[in-house]
Amino acid sequence: MKENMGNPLHLKSVNHVSLVCRSVEESINFYQNVLGFVPIRRPGSFNFDGAWLFGHGIGIHLLQSENPDSIPRKSEINPKDNHLSFQCESMETVEKKLKEMGIKCVRAIVEEGGILVEQLFFHDPDGFMIEICDCDNLPVVPLVGEMARSCSRVNLQMQQQQQQPQLRV
Repeated sequence: MKENMGNPLHLKSVNHVSLVCRSVEESINFYQNVLGFVPIRRPGSFNFDGAWLFGHGIGIHLLQSENPDSIPRKSEINPKDNHLSFQCESMETVEKKLKEMGIKCVRAIVEEGGILVEQLFFHDPDGFMIEICDCDNLPVVPLVGEMARSCSRVNLQMQQQQQQPQLRV
């Protein structure tokens, strides 16, 4: 098989992220009721507590901490901290819903070439940061070669198809 230099491991997509939790139940509630994830079946052969959820094209695996008190409590929302980001349809709706749910968030705006991207940052119950943005407005511009492309799923799929070798008949 010829090596694909743009994708040497032949990756297809992100499958899941794993998060260590103080309380799996509290985290299930957050990811299900705030972010709209759905609990899914988890293999029964694991010898530790946890849960799997799926939504928005990605899985979240929650792992019960063996020492929940060792997870540091975060109060300050720092947009430069590790985080998971989701695109949304309406920043106003997201901000209104977070406020209704009593979830503290920090707003940020990124400007690039006259394009504005709004961001909202907040924590899950264990202090892991979540970002909600309208990042689809910002074009994805490769550092070398290709023309600018939008970050939308359709354009990314088109880009991936163009990178695959073409069969010649």
